[in-house]
Amino acid sequence: MQIYLDYSATTPPRSEVIATMQQVLTSSWGNPSSLHEWGQRAATVVEQARMQVGGLINAPADSIIFTSGGTEADNLAIMGVAQGYRTPQHIIISSIEHSAIAEPVRLLQNWGWQVTQLPVNSQGRINPNDLENALQSNTVLVSIIYGQSEVGTLQPIDTLGKIVRSRGILFHTDAVQVAGRLPIDVQQLPVDLLSISSHKIYGPQGAGALYVRSGVELIPLLWGGGQEMRLRSGTQAVPIIAGFGVAAELAAAEIGIETPRLIGLRDRLFYLLADTPHLKPTGSRLHRLPHHVSFCIMEGGEKVTGKTLVRQLNLAGIGISAGSACHSGKLSPSPILLAMGYSESDALGGIRLTLGRDTTEVDVDWTAMVLKQVLARLMPELALA
Repeated sequence: MQIYLDYSATTPPRSEVIATMQQVLTSSWGNPSSLHEWGQRAATVVEQARMQVGGLINAPADSIIFTSGGTEADNLAIMGVAQGYRTPQHIIISSIEHSAIAEPVRLLQNWGWQVTQLPVNSQGRINPNDLENALQSNTVLVSIIYGQSEVGTLQPIDTLGKIVRSRGILFHTDAVQVAGRLPIDVQQLPVDLLSISSHKIYGPQGAGALYVRSGVELIPLLWGGGQEMRLRSGTQAVPIIAGFGVAAELAAAEIGIETPRLIGLRDRLFYLLADTPHLKPTGSRLHRLPHHVSFCIMEGGEKVTGKTLVRQLNLAGIGISAGSACHSGKLSPSPILLAMGYSESDALGGIRLTLGRDTTEVDVDWTAMVLKQVLARLMPELALA
């Protein structure tokens, strides 16, 4: 029995996506910048996808900039704003950002920028008052992740965005885990920049997009032919972008049915594992991604870590992920769990189980049973039922 529960890492491309990509590779393979018929066929495909992706978040097509993925979209948002200033300014992020935000911001800090990392509570939530108090006269950008990929917590983006907008400061959110899983309307949401990714919504890997509100000026990361409204030079990957568009359109059409289904499976898995000693849920249960289940193995130390459970469940045919990372052979605690107040020892024990279109109730029940059995074998002192 094979059960894939790592949909936050990547999702399998849908059959409709694959068929569209095959068709484009066969009949619309031209360079979209070319003026002849072959080029214009490709250009039409790209613009159709731009409308489809825009439709997912209710954004005008001309506000969608295609990138190679969520990481590039995040980098374009951060560095695209920062490079517009001759001298270092002030930027605010949360202490639980994805590395695609944290790393470019660390680079800016090395260049002399002031950086404020907002703290989070034990559930991974930001206090809006902390954001308001952190704003300075030289703050030029605030970037707060919408849905945290490791612990599933959703931030109050609407509230935070209103605070930032009231001061005339640019606001970016990494919505890679949220887009296609919860409704997003950038006409109502007070954001200036928003990142999304194709392979999180059953599209192909290698495509993403940055929503750029009209009037926001960015400096490109890539220079050359001036594609993507002169913000992302390079010949567009037409088949991949086409697949992204189809995936976005399908996600928008099905979100009303799929999201409640995932919430039901998510809550069932939490319930089935609620009586498991030393397995503590992480993140907010109330403000949470609909497909996301996460735990921390408390007091597991280096004997039973998140990586240990990933390997053990993989042997049982179940794919999950862990939050800690391995560097040069040494296991490092999850910086996200550390920021939420977990000890270094416990922060080695984070695991994530994320659900998707193919996940069934049987999958959830089987996974809960196997996980309990694995923990009972690895930690017999727990005396699991």
